[in-house]
Amino acid sequence: MTKQTTMRGIVLPGNSTTETRTYDVPEPGDGEVLVKVQASGICGSDIGYIFRGYKSYVGVSGPAYRGVIAGHEPAGEIVSVGSIRSRFGIGDRVLLYHIVGCGQCSNCRSGYYISCSSPERSSYGWQRDGGHAEYLLASERTCIALPDALSYVDGALVSCGFGTAHQGLLRIGTSGADDLLVVGLGPVGLAAAMIGRGLGARNVYGVEASPLRRKWAEGLGLFDAVLPADDDVNSSVQEVTVGKGCSRVIECSGSAQGRSTAIAGAAEWGRVSLVGEGGRLDTEVSDLLLHKQLTICASWVTSLQDMERLAVDLARWQLHPDVIVSDRFGLGDADKAYALAAGASAGKVVIIPADEPDDRHSVAK
Repeated sequence: MTKQTTMRGIVLPGNSTTETRTYDVPEPGDGEVLVKVQASGICGSDIGYIFRGYKSYVGVSGPAYRGVIAGHEPAGEIVSVGSIRSRFGIGDRVLLYHIVGCGQCSNCRSGYYISCSSPERSSYGWQRDGGHAEYLLASERTCIALPDALSYVDGALVSCGFGTAHQGLLRIGTSGADDLLVVGLGPVGLAAAMIGRGLGARNVYGVEASPLRRKWAEGLGLFDAVLPADDDVNSSVQEVTVGKGCSRVIECSGSAQGRSTAIAGAAEWGRVSLVGEGGRLDTEVSDLLLHKQLTICASWVTSLQDMERLAVDLARWQLHPDVIVSDRFGLGDADKAYALAAGASAGKVVIIPADEPDDRHSVAK
């Protein structure tokens, strides 16, 4: 078979369009592997920070996106390895932790590459080539084994959104003793509901403003009730919880109103996890925080170890992230994929670069 030497990759110009370019297929060096991408998700941060216009974030000089191949939620099969490797080999199925840290600072040594303090820190799809391509050159230390029970689409979703939701729930100690309220039912909120079920939450309630997303969420079988984020939402939460509120709450909307709903919906002595990016937190303090004895936790993505743990747990729980995927597109339809993800998608949008993607456990939409 002739070795493929060029590949397609998707770049985001920052004007709400995509651009397809041709690249040489990279060769892995020491500590690197070449991954044939089988699935690559579109994340909300890609939309807010890159697709609609380049933005910077705290600690980064200039725009966070550096004109590389987009996509930081990839999964695929290793097809080539560098001369020095430690764990993975050709044929291994992997998902990727989406940040390459320096490996030496205290955050990296704890597995939190997301919080790496070194200028060497780089993210797939932001500062180094990402997964919206046929092949991806990956640092081997960011690879995580994809259990055989999970599809590549499952793995792509673990690569960021599910990891974020998982960490947020772990930080507030979610367990079988809890009722869980999820505010904001985009992909991260849907992930939180699924993982909350896996962690044993007795009841899971959702709050969402979009009628389209509420309808999609109701059809997934993850929620005991899905409530509209209207003027009566606080009363609705109290009604379904018999006036008690929820002992665990995760806020995924990134909006001031969503955060107010989350705090109001928390039970006395409850714990609230904030994972939604952007917006403000505006709240009355005494009645809603002090007198309810609330714990509020802010959580940013996850660690390498916990992402690995999540992949194993999802397989053990027999839960498949790909059920939240509402739309799948090939590389040739990247414009449509991003336009939908930036607009009216009901669930998660995923790009499938390969001609014959692994579709185990995938759900026909």
